[in-house]
Amino acid sequence: MRVHKLTFAALAVAAGLSLTACQNDNAGTGQSDPSSPSSASSSGGGSDSGSSDQGGAKNSAGTSSTTNSGGTGTAAGTGSNANAKVGKCRTDELEITAKDNTIDGDPDGTVVVTLTNHSGRDCTVSGYAGVDLKTSAGSLSAKRTGQQAGSAILKNGKSTYFPVNYPFNKSGGSGVRITGLVVTPPDETKSVTLNWPGAATLPVTDGSGSPVKVGPVGSAGQGG
Repeated sequence: MRVHKLTFAALAVAAGLSLTACQNDNAGTGQSDPSSPSSASSSGGGSDSGSSDQGGAKNSAGTSSTTNSGGTGTAAGTGSNANAKVGKCRTDELEITAKDNTIDGDPDGTVVVTLTNHSGRDCTVSGYAGVDLKTSAGSLSAKRTGQQAGSAILKNGKSTYFPVNYPFNKSGGSGVRITGLVVTPPDETKSVTLNWPGAATLPVTDGSGSPVKVGPVGSAGQGG
């Protein structure tokens, strides 16, 4: 019986030690459990953040616009501005009008042609417009003044101007009757025909050259 008691006692001690070891293992597991959700949450937040960043990279690379704020949006905007080119002003995008702008005492008459941008965008305009007068003797093309022509961006809704200068008919005769003004914007092939707002006639010339002169776009002319 003593042997059996010692055996049972030894088994009880062994069982106690095994139970203590299990409890220590469980306690270790219990300590690591709270850290797992925290780590997952942090990892999840990092993943979400990474996903958002990756999504932003796709947006900025895949499309011309991005909804992300900060550096990505700024970079996209800069790239867009750097690559954007302002197109030239087309005839159909311009409202073209003409008015008499002659000042008393001037040796020649002046008609100012106005080009107003109504395209909804900015556009570039530079150089000389084509100008032809319709007359009773046929079409008469204006000659360029030779003045330096600059280049400018015409903002949407804004206007620019150029002058058409012509001689007065002081011959005492009927002269050449003007019936219309044809304007072709710079670098365009489509023209518009306007009523002529200046003097009714031009003097008859010997045909050595056009008496009508046109200035570059951006020069308002006399009194402009």
